[in-house]
Amino acid sequence: MAGRPKTRRDSKHRVLRRGESIRADGKYQFKYHVNGKPHFVYSWRLEPTDTLPVGKKPCLSLRELEKQIGYDLDSLSDPLGKNITVGELVERYLATKTAVKPNTLTNYKFVQNLLRGETFNDKKISQVRTSDAKLFLIKLQQDGRHYSTVKTVRGVLRPAFQMAVDDDVLMKNPFGFELAGVVVNDSVTREAISRDQMRKFLKFIHDDNVYCKYYEVVYILFHTGMRISDDHVIIRLKLDKPSKYKGLS
Repeated sequence: MAGRPKTRRDSKHRVLRRGESIRADGKYQFKYHVNGKPHFVYSWRLEPTDTLPVGKKPCLSLRELEKQIGYDLDSLSDPLGKNITVGELVERYLATKTAVKPNTLTNYKFVQNLLRGETFNDKKISQVRTSDAKLFLIKLQQDGRHYSTVKTVRGVLRPAFQMAVDDDVLMKNPFGFELAGVVVNDSVTREAISRDQMRKFLKFIHDDNVYCKYYEVVYILFHTGMRISDDHVIIRLKLDKPSKYKGLS
């Protein structure tokens, strides 16, 4: 029966972990694999508290580098996390958005369904350049998608890629650009109601025997942009100053 492998230590008698070694020049080395191919990181220090040898350039310690690449022999098949696809990144990002409103959730699902029909969805995030991101959004518009749709898609992809940057998986967010100048804003500002129509409607509410009791509420909605769901605010205003809005049109 073969004996247990000998514990390897450095000059300070610290135990070296699996994949760690010391080169002939004294530099620490860590070896790991991605898709079967070996990769290496090096450092003159094993731990962050180690003193940098005289004359050597500042660098992260080997163990800091190990943490940076997210190495985990037991659970990670992709230590760098760069081989996941755009679709997988979006799915991971949306998994963090648990406290969202139903309408927002619907928008998320819309974006996911749209992406599934695009080859861009299967692209590895490490291969997405800023130009790729711009060209993808341009393609969406050329395919007949409205500006608002393109903006919604970018509104998911941008924070998703930023999450990858924050996780130290990517160095730069390829969607970190302004949308203006990349795609044409073909949206049209619609006027829901003209000022004259608003005055006539308010006058009708004010003079009507049945609806006059809602005049203050309607007035506030018109002039503040509050939604019906903010009715608790309206009620508070009415209770505080019940006649402030009476007779205005």
